[in-house]
Amino acid sequence: MSAVEDKLAELGLTLPSVVPPLAAYQPAVQSGVYVYTAGQLPMVEGKLPVTGKVGGEVTPAEAKELAATCALNALAAVKSVAGDLDRIARVVKVVGFVASAPDFTGQPGVINGASELLGAVLGDKGVHARSAVGVAVLPLDAPVEVEIQVELVEA
Repeated sequence: MSAVEDKLAELGLTLPSVVPPLAAYQPAVQSGVYVYTAGQLPMVEGKLPVTGKVGGEVTPAEAKELAATCALNALAAVKSVAGDLDRIARVVKVVGFVASAPDFTGQPGVINGASELLGAVLGDKGVHARSAVGVAVLPLDAPVEVEIQVELVEA
């Protein structure tokens, strides 16, 4: 097991299997020393634990936890192409999408769930640039979706 996966275990987390694509794309691709993930939904064992809009059917606190699940799924996607999470030199960028009720403006707080998980697992390597965007709807009526871009140490 890698040091990153040891840290996940220390935090009481397990790296999940890669979430299969819902359409014509790959969960992650590598270009040079960078890995770009597709948007990751908060799937747990093949299902969304909750659906709906944040600020409506889903509370901001629930959505923040779902964003952390998205980040965990993104790490699984990175591992699927990088082979080893210890190759991560740093997380470069996180983009988070929040399916928002019309008056909900707390998207940054929701996506903090992903950012905080990456920081807890990767330390300084998890510090990144980020966008948090409110949208009308996401695939499968997911409340949140997160994609990450990481730089790898050359193998």
